[in-house]
Amino acid sequence: MSTSPSSPESAVSHESVYEAQGLQKEYDDGSVKALRGVDLQIKAGEFIAIIGPSGCGKSTLLQMLGALDWQSSGTLLYRGKSLKDMPDPSVYRAREIGFIFQSFHLLPTFTAIENVQVPMFESDIPLGQRADRARELLKLVGLEHRINHYPSKLSGGERQRVAIARSLANNPSVLLADEPTGNLDSANTKSVMELIVRLREEKKMTLVMVTHDLDIARVASRTIQMKDGLIVNNSVPATSPQ
Repeated sequence: MSTSPSSPESAVSHESVYEAQGLQKEYDDGSVKALRGVDLQIKAGEFIAIIGPSGCGKSTLLQMLGALDWQSSGTLLYRGKSLKDMPDPSVYRAREIGFIFQSFHLLPTFTAIENVQVPMFESDIPLGQRADRARELLKLVGLEHRINHYPSKLSGGERQRVAIARSLANNPSVLLADEPTGNLDSANTKSVMELIVRLREEKKMTLVMVTHDLDIARVASRTIQMKDGLIVNNSVPATSPQ
C-alpha cells in the first residue's frame, strides 16, 4: 500500500491518552486468559497499529480502550482517569470515541444518513442539526449521492464509508478501528485506508487500529505486536513477522 501519512510524528504530543499497567482479562472463571499483563502508553495524535495472530488479545484490548469491556485486574487510564471507575462510561464513548468495525454494524432498516446520526443520540448536538451534520459527514467520505440508500443497496466499500462517517459523528478525539478493511477487496482497502489516514490527520485524532494487514500497519507511526495476551514489542517496524 502506497498510502503514507505526511510526517506522522508531527501530530503526536507528549500527553498520554491511554496508560495501562498489568492489564489482565479472564473469561470462564479464569480458564481463558485473553490478556496476561499488558503495559501500554499511547500519546495524543499517535496512529497505533496493533498486530498479531488471531486470539492474541488485540480486539479485547481495543474493546477496553473503548470502555466496551473491563479488565479483570490491572489499571487502564484515559487522560489520567480510570476508565473502569467512570460513573457513566457511555458519556465517555459519546464524547471522546469513534468506532469502526470490520462488519460495519450498520442498522439495516436505517438509511445512510440515519445510520450516521445514531451516535448523536447520546451527544449534545441539537436534534435539528443532526441531519445536516450527517449529510456533511457523508459528503466528507464521498457519499453525498447515497445518503438515502439502505445498507443492502450499498457496496462493501460504501458501507464502510458510512461507518467511517458515523464514527466521526460525535467529533471524537480517539478513533478505534477493529479490522476496518477485513471485509473489503484490495481496491476498497486502499481507498478506505487513504480516507481514514487523511481524516485522522485533518482532525488530529489519536487512531488505534487492529489489523492483520502488514501493508496497513506500515502506514502507522508505531506498531504494537501482541502474542498470547501479551505485548511482545510496542515499537516494532511493521515488516516484523506476526
